[in-house]
Amino acid sequence: MIVFPAIDLKAGQVVRLAEGDMDRATVYGDNPAHQASLFAEAGSQYLHVVDLDGSFAGRAENREAVEGILKSFPGHVQLGGGIRTREAVSGWFDVGVSRVVMGTAALKDPQFVKDMAKEFPGGIVVAVDARDGMVATEGWADVSDVSVVDLARRFEDAGVASLLFTDIGRDGLLKGVNLDATVELARRVDIPVIASGGVKGIDDIRMLKIHEADGIEGVITGRALFEGKLDLAAAIAMAEA
Repeated sequence: MIVFPAIDLKAGQVVRLAEGDMDRATVYGDNPAHQASLFAEAGSQYLHVVDLDGSFAGRAENREAVEGILKSFPGHVQLGGGIRTREAVSGWFDVGVSRVVMGTAALKDPQFVKDMAKEFPGGIVVAVDARDGMVATEGWADVSDVSVVDLARRFEDAGVASLLFTDIGRDGLLKGVNLDATVELARRVDIPVIASGGVKGIDDIRMLKIHEADGIEGVITGRALFEGKLDLAAAIAMAEA
């Protein structure tokens, strides 16, 4: 199982939001590239980066910060936030991003996402962001009438690398990951699932690891790392055990 430390970008700063609310952002630093290098020093080979401004704008808004991260982090960078055109997808792969995360596009133009998954094998992750079991889009500002499982099943056999499942109601709140919903999704679809939202400590890593065989590929954690609730090296060791 993979532990993805998270760097969320807002106006070039490292932040974490509470429940996806841009007005409830906590700033943890103004040097994203340095933060990425610290994660690498702790043993991380994977990094999850989100252009929060891009999620709302529908285009890259923190390109300079992302490119700085790519230069300072020697491992695999997974990037999401406003990536909704082929030019954006290919452009990020060209500069060294390993996987691109697509959320709003997955709901509004699933064929486009399937086309990208075919063109870039193993490179596309579908974000399934949920509020009360329903899919949210546009930087989580809008909630659709499509259920998480229904959206996920649209991409079975499409060649996507993973599903990134986030419980918005827990994200950034240190409430603990929504284990039941994450495992249920992993069991009901044929695509590996990455858990996100609410990780508060090592017990979340332990419980997800127990369900790795159910299809849990990894977990994303941000605030717990920044606030010292979770030691990254220990989390990686447990996930890889």
